[in-house]
Amino acid sequence: MKIEQTSFNRYVKENVFETIKTYHLINPNDRIMIGVSGGKDSILTLHMLNKYKTENKVNFDIEAVCIDEGIKGYREEGIKTAKDNCKRLDIPLTVYSFKDEWHYDLDDISDIYKSTCMPCGVYRRYLLNKISSEHDCDKIATGHNMDDEIQSFLMTFARNDQNKFPKFSPILDKIHENMVPRIKPLWRLPEKDVGIWCVVNNIPIHNEECPYSVTSLRSEVKLLLNKIEEKEKGTKRNIFNSFEKTFKIKQENIKLNNCENCGQPTARSPCKACEITEEIKSKL
Repeated sequence: MKIEQTSFNRYVKENVFETIKTYHLINPNDRIMIGVSGGKDSILTLHMLNKYKTENKVNFDIEAVCIDEGIKGYREEGIKTAKDNCKRLDIPLTVYSFKDEWHYDLDDISDIYKSTCMPCGVYRRYLLNKISSEHDCDKIATGHNMDDEIQSFLMTFARNDQNKFPKFSPILDKIHENMVPRIKPLWRLPEKDVGIWCVVNNIPIHNEECPYSVTSLRSEVKLLLNKIEEKEKGTKRNIFNSFEKTFKIKQENIKLNNCENCGQPTARSPCKACEITEEIKSKL
């Protein structure tokens, strides 16, 4: 069992390290902000970047941020897990909430939209960029795994949203002075292997599903893909390989401006965060 665990850990580490090196995700003297929710993906990202820094003796700084959406009975455990892992690795953590920024929780606005995941996603991305910029970070590391990318790809493909195709990459370049580039160290790692790693290494994670996730299209796409994978092994990897080779739209072709309200980078003004904030205020 010990041999199998050692072999599996080596596989996970090599998968993540190879992605980092192949796509030059981290450079010397970078300041990396890791978005940590307390779930398995962000916790593995936290541990792997810390391990990469230690074992490769690469000089870069790591800090973490946990966004508190304000989901009663759910988010509290995720924050605790994020704090426990950051303390274990001696990585500074910032906790910032929707209420800190907009004076209401996600629970307060959950019945305004058909899918609560829509405003949640917009607000989380907004705060990740804002806080990382305020902390003078060079990059934001997220826990997007291979399954996440496949799901996002199929959702974007179905919506014919060509502006989002350049995002299917392990690194998103700096295309605006106020936009902190994103990196995805788990880009090539299947979701099931992320979960196995946390279990075999006895790493504390927040393993509950968000109560609002059932309202999202992603939840349905994920379920469908898992059913297909059960019948046709390798389907997910084939889809991943397909979009990796097919969509090579250059990120520099994306033009961003400043939001007229908040000043954050956006494709159109006002930005989506300000737009939904106005909608929410009118309905609360």
